[in-house]
Amino acid sequence: MALTPEVARVVAKMREAEIAFTDLGLAEARQFYIDTLAASGGEPVPMGEVFEHELALADSRLAARRYRPQGLAEGAAPTLVYFHGGGWVLGDLESHDRICRQLAQRAGCQLVAVDYRLAPEHRLPTASEDAIAAYGYLVENAAAFDIDDQRLAVGGDSAGGHLSAVVALAARDQGWPLALQVLIYPATDLRQAAGQYPSKVRNANVPPLTAELMAWFGQRSADAGTDPLDWRVSPVLASTLEDTAPALVITAGADVLMDEGVLYAARLADDGVDVDHAHYPGVIHGFIEMHAWLAATGDAMDRVAAAVRARLGIVG
Repeated sequence: MALTPEVARVVAKMREAEIAFTDLGLAEARQFYIDTLAASGGEPVPMGEVFEHELALADSRLAARRYRPQGLAEGAAPTLVYFHGGGWVLGDLESHDRICRQLAQRAGCQLVAVDYRLAPEHRLPTASEDAIAAYGYLVENAAAFDIDDQRLAVGGDSAGGHLSAVVALAARDQGWPLALQVLIYPATDLRQAAGQYPSKVRNANVPPLTAELMAWFGQRSADAGTDPLDWRVSPVLASTLEDTAPALVITAGADVLMDEGVLYAARLADDGVDVDHAHYPGVIHGFIEMHAWLAATGDAMDRVAAAVRARLGIVG
């Protein structure tokens, strides 16, 4: 896949870097990820209010951060629940703080970013279980978080896109309200045989998500107790996607996960779900995190904001 000139310059800088995630210990890799996204994400957008929360779930206590952009009316608000990327191994509320601020401002909605337990300390499907439980908790306690529970969306990037797809399936099965699922270059098929997807071969050496880094994530996120056929691990294998929330699926042409995202968008459409598939040729994995570097990032954020506004009935 030919890269756009702008993306090619970013990739060249990545290849010149002397440090890679796979060269680092776990703690160092997690800090490197936070520092990298801080550099690529640009200056933080000011918010009207930011609240720190702890979600007291049955099996865990998860941190959450609630963003209310300037100009948002007081009281219950349309809300996007967001799950960060990072291969289920990296990332937290700090790594995606800039992304969440951008999306809240552009969409004119409240955004609740939810942390989840990471691997290898907690292997899959723990992250999926956390995401499902957290979403259910927010629905059941909507008033405490100023959430309009009839105007809810879920979204995330990469591993967070995977978790958002899982939450959308659980919301359908549990009868929880959900108006939109935003899946940004999601991982949807964690079977070993998933390596047969052409994009995993074609883009194997394109940073930041190379085949080497994919293997590094895979070794840490799954073990003998992880069933790749479980829909919470590979949502593309769910028996049906029918009656899940309308979807915005974003894919990147120079991404190892491109084919998984394309397939998931097609499966949603085949099962009667209203899908908007936004594809960005010549763009790399992780580009939603590169507001300081890529024009495509702003375009994708505006695409997400437009979908949130339309589905949650946000005017103005």
